[in-house]
Amino acid sequence: MNLGIIIVSYNVHDLLRQCLQSVFAELERSPALRATVVVVDNASSDHSASMVAATFPQARLIASDENMGFAAGNNRGLQALGFGPAAKQMSRRPQAVLLLNPDTEIQPGALVAMTDFLARSSRAGGCGARLNYADGSFQHSAFHFPGLIQLVLDLFPPGFPGARHLLNSSLNGRYARALYEGGQPFAIDFALGAALMVRAEVIDAVGLLDEGYFMYAEEMDWCQRMHAAGWQLSCVPTAHITHHEGRSARQFRSQMLVALWRSRVRYYRRYYPAWKRALAYRIIARGMQRRRQQALSAHQRQTIDDATLQGYLQAVDSVLSLLKP
Repeated sequence: MNLGIIIVSYNVHDLLRQCLQSVFAELERSPALRATVVVVDNASSDHSASMVAATFPQARLIASDENMGFAAGNNRGLQALGFGPAAKQMSRRPQAVLLLNPDTEIQPGALVAMTDFLARSSRAGGCGARLNYADGSFQHSAFHFPGLIQLVLDLFPPGFPGARHLLNSSLNGRYARALYEGGQPFAIDFALGAALMVRAEVIDAVGLLDEGYFMYAEEMDWCQRMHAAGWQLSCVPTAHITHHEGRSARQFRSQMLVALWRSRVRYYRRYYPAWKRALAYRIIARGMQRRRQQALSAHQRQTIDDATLQGYLQAVDSVLSLLKP
């Protein structure tokens, strides 16, 4: 299969190097797999772009002078691979495209497992992998589309004995661990954008990612559109990928809180009926008030400083403002 791989990166120089090393090592192990690797650097200040240019000249580098966000960055990569109305002309487009986070490492056989699955399954529009954290522990990589119960559990996590089982259940959007352990592909609603492979004709059918999502929920929206167009999505648990989760987002915690809920609210407005959206907004408002009190209590205990408190309270107010008509 002819594959396109897009990596959108922001200030994760060392992790990006590890990611690219793992990608090209996997391609060397898989001579039947041809791939074009596109790195979109979102105006990193840690010399990521120059590192890619010097160390991985076989990669196609797009160095942006601004942080476009995850969705727009991936779209620039897709356009460079020949997709979308503003696409560059290519002699041969990839048959599938893998969106890959820069804080991932491809384990041996992962790309072959995913591309083989798409080659065998004509109605499969895309697939995700099995993710593990850096210490080897399991990470959920596939999810049901979010409902109100999942929203409640996110904002008001239970603390009673056995709550962990509830948080890992389908009520919280998770698929059973046994499905991953079974080793066979299983149907899913959506896969994390950390490692999401999509067939070329599906991209043609549903279009590029919605750039209204700066980051978070963009892959959920994309997968929702794929299902609406009649395509199926699966997780391929024999494709193992290590995920050093959230390193870019941790650089701006308060800003990322606002980005997360701005994206979720955008998703709710698009896909929830009015009654469900109204309930979601009430849950979010209560949850933000709870987080405000938690931050104030932490400040009183002197576990956060004045600047951190003010930044977080401003972020909470920004989230609440998103709920206004």
